[in-house]
Amino acid sequence: MNMTKNAGTTDRAVRAIVGIALIALTFTGHLGAWGWIGIVPLVTALIGWCPAYTLFGFKTCKDCPAA
Repeated sequence: MNMTKNAGTTDRAVRAIVGIALIALTFTGHLGAWGWIGIVPLVTALIGWCPAYTLFGFKTCKDCPAA
């Protein structure tokens, strides 16, 4: 499995915001247990690698080396 970064800066920022928002909504009781799915975009934002992007050959990182 190739874990070369494939998520760009803007992509990572949006993922982090969405992940934190989902987790926060779960903590405040506005969203049920499904809000914990926010961990996925948060982790992918932190590591800069998205397995779905690898699967489909997609990349939003301009400066990342080719896989």
